[in-house]
Amino acid sequence: MNAAVTSLRSVDWYESPVGPLIACATDNAICGLTFCDADRLQQRLQTLREQHHATLLDGGNALLNELRTQLQDYFSGRRREFTVPLSASGSPFQERVWAALCEIPYGETWSYLQLAIRVGDALATRAVGYANGANPIAIVIPCHRVINADGGEGGYGGGLWRKRILLDLERGQGTLPL
Repeated sequence: MNAAVTSLRSVDWYESPVGPLIACATDNAICGLTFCDADRLQQRLQTLREQHHATLLDGGNALLNELRTQLQDYFSGRRREFTVPLSASGSPFQERVWAALCEIPYGETWSYLQLAIRVGDALATRAVGYANGANPIAIVIPCHRVINADGGEGGYGGGLWRKRILLDLERGQGTLPL
C-alpha cells in the first residue's frame, strides 16, 4: 500500500510576508517549498511523507538555512534569482516545464502559450497549466510568473492574492513587511 521509506528529508517552517511556507530538503537539494497555513500543517507533512517516500526530520539543515536567507533577501527586494540547488521530481514533461519556468526573468511574465512553445508544443497549454500547478517548489521555481494569453492573471495554487503580491514585488510596485 505505502511505498517503503527510502530516504530522509529535513523540513522547516518559515513565516513569510505572503503567509507560512514549509520547505523540504535533502542534504543536497531543496525538494519542496509550499504555502501551508498552520491548521493544515499535519496534513501537508503527511502529503510530503507520501510524495517523497521519506521520513521527515523537523528542523533545518544547511540548505534550508540558506533557502531561508535567500527568501528573506527576495522578499526584501535584494534578490532576483535563487541559487540553492533544486531537486524537483516529476514526469519528463513536468520537469521541462519547471526548467522553463526558471527562465522567466524576474519582473516579467509569460503566458501559458509562451511557456508551451518554450517546451516545444504550442498545443500543450492545458498540460503546461497542469505542470505549472504541480510545481513542488513555489517562488523559487517561479510559477507565479505565468499568466493567461489575454493578460489575465490565470490561476495560482497558493491563491491569487499571493500571486498578485509576488508579481507586484517583482515589478517594483509593492513592498513586503519582513
